[in-house]
Amino acid sequence: MKILVLANKMPYPPKDGGAIATLSLARSLRRCGCEVDLLAMNTPKHFCRVEDIPAEISSEINFYAVEVDTTIKATKALKNLLFSSKPYNAERFVNEAFAERLKALLSEEQYDVVQLEGLYLCPYIETIRKFSSAKIALRAHNVEHEIWKRMVENEKSLPKRLYKGIIARRMRRFELSYINSYDLLVPITDRDADFFAQNGNAKPLYVAQSGIEPKSPLLSIDNSKTDYPTFSFLGALDWQPNIEGLEWFVRNVWNVYHKGHNGAKFRVAGRNASKEFAEFLISNEIDYLGELESVVDYYASGTIFVVPLMSGSGMRVKIVEAMAAGKVVITTSVGTEGIATENRRNIFIADSPADFLACMEMLASDRNLYNEISAKAREFIRNNYDNNVIATRLLDFYKEAVVR
Repeated sequence: MKILVLANKMPYPPKDGGAIATLSLARSLRRCGCEVDLLAMNTPKHFCRVEDIPAEISSEINFYAVEVDTTIKATKALKNLLFSSKPYNAERFVNEAFAERLKALLSEEQYDVVQLEGLYLCPYIETIRKFSSAKIALRAHNVEHEIWKRMVENEKSLPKRLYKGIIARRMRRFELSYINSYDLLVPITDRDADFFAQNGNAKPLYVAQSGIEPKSPLLSIDNSKTDYPTFSFLGALDWQPNIEGLEWFVRNVWNVYHKGHNGAKFRVAGRNASKEFAEFLISNEIDYLGELESVVDYYASGTIFVVPLMSGSGMRVKIVEAMAAGKVVITTSVGTEGIATENRRNIFIADSPADFLACMEMLASDRNLYNEISAKAREFIRNNYDNNVIATRLLDFYKEAVVR
């Protein structure tokens, strides 16, 4: 089977959840015997030269990149607000050069499936229909409008709240407008699948979660040598839900905990933090590490990972990674959505400052409890999130659709 994957950002290096989900599935499909081409927008935020992709990856997947400037510009945002009904964050990914490269690929190659990595690729469905008979699969990473709806609920500033409300409403209309325009639907979570079902999806559907490579070095990290207890966070620091959640956690949880535990450490790592946000972290006595050279080393040296997510949708790949590394995660109900975890069995769920503080106190003072949850977290990921198993089952779904 020949598959063309379309992405709105280069999935290499795989340093955020979306990139990890795109690249890992593409590589797993290749290992299942598929021929995989990947056409991506090469944006300033996630820029990568194709020739810099390691041979072990580029030998598996044929990468094609089109430079697309998706930088947020105030004048374009204002013009969009006043004269468009589409959400600006979706409009930024409509690009003529990308459409032309897509047309060329579809004219040159015969694909069985074109897999869209997320909602922002849906405007290209019409082009795919014109130039290919391939089945179109929408891999829905999130319910996009839900992220904005939750950010509205958590926003304190009235002007920002009003603007985010406009984006949320436009995003919902945009999202609903593409239901059933694809041939196949591949949500990442059961919860997201329910949203599409409730809103009229009539196309064949298969839930394919994002998993872990069976030979991932995360699965073999020795947790007996970690600096216990150390609190850590890892995630993109230019993604609004992460910024929002960290600010809430620092002000309402960390500053309280730190006063009672003078030597306590909290590390924050991630790419693209603004100067102001980095200064905010440092001023609150947090070890800000910025972008990491080795994610594996970071997981290996930490113990308790916090994911204080208040908004968002889909599945948090970083939680799957941390659990695979045998780390104990404290997150919110929103954070663990889409991952069938069990509170206080393989993860800790906290939705208030008091709950976070209680979990932190408990884990930092009881190494035996930490070790027990750590082992169960890793076992849970091994048993449920093997990328090869996920890709094999998805490919069976594609094969059935193609011959139908």
